[in-house]
Amino acid sequence: MRTATFLGRHAATLVLLAVMLAAMGTVAALNLPVGLFPQVSFPRIVVDLSAGDRPADTTSLLVTRPVEDAIRSVPGVNSVRSETSRGEAQISIDFGWGRDMIASTLLVDAAIASTMPDLPAGTRYDVRRMDPTVFPIISYALRGDGLSPVALRDFAEYRIAPMLAAVPGLARVDVQGGQTAEIQVEMDAHALAAHGLSMADVTTAIAAANQVNAVGRIQDHHKLFLVVANDPMKDVKAVAAVPLPTAGGGRTTVGDVARVSMGVAPEWTRVAEDGRPAVLLNVYEQPDGNAVRIAAAVRKKLDRLPLPPGVTLKNWYDQSDLVTASASSVRDAIGIGLLLAAGVLFAFLRSGRLVVIVFVVVPAILASAILCLDVLDLSFNIMTLGGMAAAVGLVIDDVMVMVEHIARRVAKTDDTGRAHAIYTAAREFFVPLSGSSLATLIVFVPLAFLDGVTGAFSRALSVTMGCTLIVSWIMTAFVVPVLAARLSNAASWRHVPARWEKRFDRLHGAVFGIAFRRPWLVVMAVVAMLGVGVLSYAHVPTGFMPEADEGGFVLDYYTAPGTSIVGTEREVAQVESLLRMDPDIETFSRRLGTGLGGDLGQSYHGDFFIKLKADHAAHTVDVMNDVRDRILHNVPGVQVEVAQLMEDLIGDLTAVPQPIEVKLYGDDVATLLPLAGRVAAALEKLNGLVDVKSGAQVAGDALDVRIDADAALVEGVTVEAVSQAISDGLAGVVATELPGAVKTIGVRVGGLGARGWQIHDLLALPVRAADGHLFPLSRVAQVIPVAGQPQITREDLQTMVPVTARIESGGIASAVSRVRAELARPGMLPPGVRYELGGLYQQQQVAFAGLRKVFAAALGAEFILLMFLYRRTRIALLVIGASLVSASAVFAGLWIAGVDLNITAMMGLTMVLGIATEMAIFLISEYMALGERLGWRSAMRRAVRNRLRPITMTTLAAILTLLPLVLALGRGADMQQPLAVAIVAGLLLQFPMVLVVLPVAVHAAMRRTHLP
Repeated sequence: MRTATFLGRHAATLVLLAVMLAAMGTVAALNLPVGLFPQVSFPRIVVDLSAGDRPADTTSLLVTRPVEDAIRSVPGVNSVRSETSRGEAQISIDFGWGRDMIASTLLVDAAIASTMPDLPAGTRYDVRRMDPTVFPIISYALRGDGLSPVALRDFAEYRIAPMLAAVPGLARVDVQGGQTAEIQVEMDAHALAAHGLSMADVTTAIAAANQVNAVGRIQDHHKLFLVVANDPMKDVKAVAAVPLPTAGGGRTTVGDVARVSMGVAPEWTRVAEDGRPAVLLNVYEQPDGNAVRIAAAVRKKLDRLPLPPGVTLKNWYDQSDLVTASASSVRDAIGIGLLLAAGVLFAFLRSGRLVVIVFVVVPAILASAILCLDVLDLSFNIMTLGGMAAAVGLVIDDVMVMVEHIARRVAKTDDTGRAHAIYTAAREFFVPLSGSSLATLIVFVPLAFLDGVTGAFSRALSVTMGCTLIVSWIMTAFVVPVLAARLSNAASWRHVPARWEKRFDRLHGAVFGIAFRRPWLVVMAVVAMLGVGVLSYAHVPTGFMPEADEGGFVLDYYTAPGTSIVGTEREVAQVESLLRMDPDIETFSRRLGTGLGGDLGQSYHGDFFIKLKADHAAHTVDVMNDVRDRILHNVPGVQVEVAQLMEDLIGDLTAVPQPIEVKLYGDDVATLLPLAGRVAAALEKLNGLVDVKSGAQVAGDALDVRIDADAALVEGVTVEAVSQAISDGLAGVVATELPGAVKTIGVRVGGLGARGWQIHDLLALPVRAADGHLFPLSRVAQVIPVAGQPQITREDLQTMVPVTARIESGGIASAVSRVRAELARPGMLPPGVRYELGGLYQQQQVAFAGLRKVFAAALGAEFILLMFLYRRTRIALLVIGASLVSASAVFAGLWIAGVDLNITAMMGLTMVLGIATEMAIFLISEYMALGERLGWRSAMRRAVRNRLRPITMTTLAAILTLLPLVLALGRGADMQQPLAVAIVAGLLLQFPMVLVVLPVAVHAAMRRTHLP
């Protein structure tokens, strides 16, 4: 059936179908999940191991290595990297992209469980799958003078967290900080000895006295009763009153041999907000959750929560702010683009009715595209929103060229045959429209098959743009002609060129005529443009992901290794003073001994999240650099690293948070540790590198208790008994848990005043022998301080020490070239030591390699499409050549705009190839159609005249539509700025390439060839 007849017969049906799709898309938009990132399952699993307090080398030998060996047997494991500290280890496992990470997580868990019987007693582990949901979407700080740290934590854990658990899509609420109540039983060793008791006797007695057990069932009087032995202890007095049998048949109580009091459990982490102790609440979403709705529901519930007197609840992070700001930026960009495109259309055609068609069809296309996202289980995020904003220009292009073509054809007919002329014009334009749409669409097909971080993010963008373009083609081909026939009148199609149009036509005709008469000028111009592209490519800096002004950043801090928690807090207090004085900072939260990404805890390491004021004057990057410089200058004992949250989050998800990472491999740890320090010192001198840090992490000092077996034998004890006595005295033993209304309270049995012990107190620790006599620890052991126990880092079972750095100025490629040159200096690396470059640079190289393959695949696909359309190799090669020259302008555009060549810019480069080919298809299709009637010699000039107006209109409209993204107007627009700059730069060059250079080249190549 002919297209014109089909459109005429089914006009009402087509409009109704478009309205239904747009309505369904609008409903889908209200229910689509919303998040910062696409719903991506990163192929990384992290295992946290805890084996008590033991040296790092012992932990590595007894715990880390057996677990690594077990993990390596799991199918699909690509690499295993571990960090081992005192009694703790963290193992990062990388799998290949595309694997079922839920199944892989279960396999890793099973592999570790199989090794547990061979690991030291008390070893615990936790397996977590890394994806964007492992980071909170909204966080609060609970602070107040009216409650104790224990009561503050209880209020957060047992009042706020359960209240928020009912929010749909919320996964969990994590509570950090505060203190946990605990009953402390501090044993007096001399009193125990006087009664012939041991600490184990007291622990057993307390546990036995606190019993709540179901012991059976009884039926009586037609009822079934559960028999419960219910004798729980309630408080400190009950613990102190627990009876203890003594030697000789006497009795005493726990209170007679110990000091029993209410205290708090040992805490080796600290959290604060604005420099004051606080309890932090971190809210996490489910993988398919809607971050904006969850955050709104959390805010609503917390606004209604009555707080105790003197307690404040303050928000210090809200991911939904950036998501909603990005959505607002996209909405504004689409609105501005529509207005500007309407202005362009009106300027050329001067018909309000035709402008209405654009305002009706473009929103319908976008709504229908959202329906496609819903069907494909995608979400609103920075990539899909950016894809829709970037696609608006291409959508408007399709609608405008169809309207312009109809206008040109209908202007030659009278009003009586207007509808038939419109449908006939639509049928004529169906093949060029389909070919041009395919030219843009096929470049997204290879993008969808990328893997790695690039594929994870580009897939969402490419699918969004692909869906939008498919819907645009359908609407433009079948709905726009119907609307044009129904909404227009005879006056809509009458066009008298304005003066500026005539002048523009004359200018183009003059340039075109010179180019035809002197083709060598065209060759020189093309060579010059390619030269500018090559020069720009050499100077434009390279990056990984685009930077986004998120309104906050992460600051990691380190004090001297081995510094106690109290000492670190004292030094970091100076940092907090500097932050409070900064006029751009609204609030900040601090963690010590842990981190936002679940770092391996150390008493000298933690992080801040710093939230900036909404109207902060300086750019976030400038604030970050200024804060780092002031801290390094004013607080010399503290080393810091700064990063934007998105960069830090992606880095943690991929296990490579720093742009530069030099991985030093060798067999001798004693050689690698000082070498890492020398390499770090050398890199600090390189321009553009900051936050240089040696990976030779020191776990801190230790006290090596060396027990003399012979001396212990003389006292009548074993080495094991002495070790147990030290452990019981220092750490204590949780004997039981007392049940309460909403929580249980532990009862810890330990040495008298153990939390305040110093080295001499440890030497004086009373040890009880089997015959009951006491002797000090110093009689059977020596306590030797050991300084600087290093952490042990291994990658794929090889010893490795990393050196990391961040880039303050310049691109990744130039920074890496300087690093390579420094490492190549004679004497820098000793024999037997090799290095590899990791970090975000390694991810960038993988991404760029994949994108180069995508570009080549898109190039091949465009060539095949052109061969199908025109069946002439010369024409296909010339169009591809013109598109490549247009693509070279991308590098010049990035260089002029000061934007890095990163992943999104490379995607824009690939899109320029499709857009330039699309414009060329409009011209060549007209040329081929006219050549059959007018002859090939005059066909090119007529084709250029016919296509001058639509190509000018669409190019101008596309550039103006992308202008808000080029200028990065609004929060979140930074992420799409490189993409927009690349497309606009390509459009600016493809305009003269298609309207001047390509016609001259095709005419010169085909004038002696007989075309069919």
